Amino acid sequence: MESILMHVLTVFMGFFAIMNPIANVPIFLGLTGDDDEQTAAVVAFRSLLLAFLIVAVFSVAGKVIFELFGISLPAFRITGGLIVFLIGFHMLQGHSSSIHQPSEEDGPKHREAELSVAISPLAMPILAGPGTIATAMNFSARGGLSDMVVTIVTFAVLCVITYAFFVFGEKFVTFIGTSALGAITRMMGLILAVIGTQMVIEGLKGAFVLVG
Repeated sequence: MESILMHVLTVFMGFFAIMNPIANVPIFLGLTGDDDEQTAAVVAFRSLLLAFLIVAVFSVAGKVIFELFGISLPAFRITGGLIVFLIGFHMLQGHSSSIHQPSEEDGPKHREAELSVAISPLAMPILAGPGTIATAMNFSARGGLSDMVVTIVTFAVLCVITYAFFVFGEKFVTFIGTSALGAITRMMGLILAVIGTQMVIEGLKGAFVLVG
């Protein structure tokens, strides 16, 4: 029972660190700053629903994707770990990774454009970017059906939490202040860098086993 709880906590912290709902609040507010509350809520819901679907599909179909493209799990863990480490390293330095950074071209021009930011850049690549997908596939591919279910359910819970952060974003940022937000981002970056390093170590171990 204790091992299951530790696994759930590890998956949750991994997703929380890489998706970082706290640090993404200012990004969300910047993208929806000219929208009314109803539109902002719809954008938040659509982006998180799409992010969940993306992660769920890759969690379920990860092994099939591996076989289809001839990718080994160790190779994916090494590559995914490097991606996760780089994102964490940028966060640790107090900078947003280019993988998570929306372009100026994504600014809303009318209601449909306002809602379209839910797809890009919010859902992809901010919420369900390469690092998140790599983390999901890594966790779900470790064992059997139970690991896959834990990965998907844990990410669903995090999506609900992130939705609350987005909807009450302005009050949250005002409450904790920008300096505290920066400290949290750096802490999440450190956790993320460690998770990325661990993924690389597991990938190298698996690679040596395959070679041997």
